Amino acid sequence: MISSPVVSTATESLILVDEEDREIGTTTKYACHAGAGILHRAFSIFIFNSRDELLLQKRSPQKPLWPNYWSNTCCSHPRHGETMTQAIKRRLAEELGIRCALNFLYKFKYHAAYESIGSEREYCWVYYGCYDGPLDVNGNEISAWRYVDIETFAAELAGVPDTFTPWLKLEWMEIAACHLDVILRS
Repeated sequence: MISSPVVSTATESLILVDEEDREIGTTTKYACHAGAGILHRAFSIFIFNSRDELLLQKRSPQKPLWPNYWSNTCCSHPRHGETMTQAIKRRLAEELGIRCALNFLYKFKYHAAYESIGSEREYCWVYYGCYDGPLDVNGNEISAWRYVDIETFAAELAGVPDTFTPWLKLEWMEIAACHLDVILRS
């Protein structure tokens, strides 16, 4: 088995933001997620295939927050000195080997605590894209993946919500209510 490259560390420098998503400094990824968390910039990506199925990933058991939870296709952070466009392309390639056009949907703030271990406190930019090619899954980040049709996904969210990350549930509510028609027509 070929080992996957390490693409994320606790010491990487993330972008701190204020309540209006204006950059106010940087600190380590670890500091951003410790305790109640510090508001920082993040992104989430939803990839659909041409059959309108959503690509989900199961987070690696090595993840400190929400290990082994199902989540959207890809989520991470732009690093200090990196544009959002650079960050979303980099991370999608690092985690899944995907290169495709991505479209901005919306951004929002949220806070979610994971047990007593730490928190996500993020100003998250949400994107979508369409991709039908092969995947090159990074095992350090992802333990499993699958495409799911939208009806099945909605039923799973309703039936077993505790198996999904909190940001995925929040983002999907907004996508289903306001953006799904646009995504499926593209």
